[in-house]
Amino acid sequence: MAEGGADADTTVRERVQRRTLAVVMVGQVLGGAGLAAGVTVGALLAQDMLGTAAMTGVPVALFTFGSALAAYLVGRVSQRSGRRSGLAAGFAAGGIGAAGVVLAAAIGSVPLLFASFLVYGAGTATNLQARYAGTDLATPERRATAVSLALVSTTLGAVAGPNLVAPLGSLAERLGLPALAGPFLLAAVAYTAAGAVVFALLRPDPLLLARAIAPAAPAAADGGAPAGVRPAAYLGAAVMVITQVGMVAVMTMTPVHMQAHHHGLGAVGMVIGLHIAGMYLPSPVTGLLVDRVGRIPMVVASGVVLAIAGVLAAVGPGESLWANIVALVLLGIAWNLGLVAGTALVVDGTDLPARARTQGAIDVLIALAGAGGGLASGAVVAAWTFPALGFGVAALTLLAFGVAFAAWRPAPTAA
Repeated sequence: MAEGGADADTTVRERVQRRTLAVVMVGQVLGGAGLAAGVTVGALLAQDMLGTAAMTGVPVALFTFGSALAAYLVGRVSQRSGRRSGLAAGFAAGGIGAAGVVLAAAIGSVPLLFASFLVYGAGTATNLQARYAGTDLATPERRATAVSLALVSTTLGAVAGPNLVAPLGSLAERLGLPALAGPFLLAAVAYTAAGAVVFALLRPDPLLLARAIAPAAPAAADGGAPAGVRPAAYLGAAVMVITQVGMVAVMTMTPVHMQAHHHGLGAVGMVIGLHIAGMYLPSPVTGLLVDRVGRIPMVVASGVVLAIAGVLAAVGPGESLWANIVALVLLGIAWNLGLVAGTALVVDGTDLPARARTQGAIDVLIALAGAGGGLASGAVVAAWTFPALGFGVAALTLLAFGVAFAAWRPAPTAA
């Protein structure tokens, strides 16, 4: 390519990257408000409708299974038609699912509740997939920073959502709905608005533009399809899966644990809100550290912090609001470290022709891991105790990270 053409491509790339990040950030603010509903009151709504705590992990598991299916579909649509189409469709499905949860609560239909949680999971998957849109045009040394900007934008909506549980509950009751359906009213509006913003404004599409201006991908040794995935992507996937399991397991049962120790909905909402702040608010610092200090040191940090959070959740007095806050904030920070570092590793380890499809497949694994964590958490607490869950998460985290690093073989990254 001629020097003038390369300079023009660089100028276009930088301009569109700035626009892409702005649009993604607006969409993430709205999407964050949507995802907070299921995290905060999903288990409580199920307990209220089912009359038992034994299946309180089912809603989180269902919308996580739904997010797994949506992650695959959003990844495939993005691979074929670009980020704009995939993300807009995913957010729209999340809005439909949230509206279905409200209807299920209104008429007392458990089957509709479970089906709606599956569809609602599309919003969660799309909210996570949006982080990749910020990396499509980012240079390698700015990838983690781009991820962090997308994630931190989720904070405003995600933190506000849980803290609106009480007023939204009052609004729902005035509308003749159960109080716990209130946050899902917000989710339906927020996800729909996020989809509309992405569909209207994410132009030109960052993934399609990145393909258009990228040099030709290297061919495989046998002359077949372009090279696709390298070891960095596998390590990144492992890190995100492990942190998702641990985070979802403890987070899912914390509202039930707190209610058992006589904390009200307002306190539960505050703890979950601070937990979600821990998940997203440190992102700018995390992104800077991942880009400057390195992917691997931050991966190690995520495992250590996650294990500490599990232990603190186990040993902290259940009646202490501060003990719950500290454990859940550290839990969120551990997830943030793992997600930013893991995402950067995945982008480093994939080539453009296979990137969106691979990212979707990895997010399927993350979602399924979360579903497993959600289901197992309820069973563990019902069979043993909440402290047993915390200690189990800490032990499994250290074991899984050890296995992942034992299999790690570094290789060159993608440009």
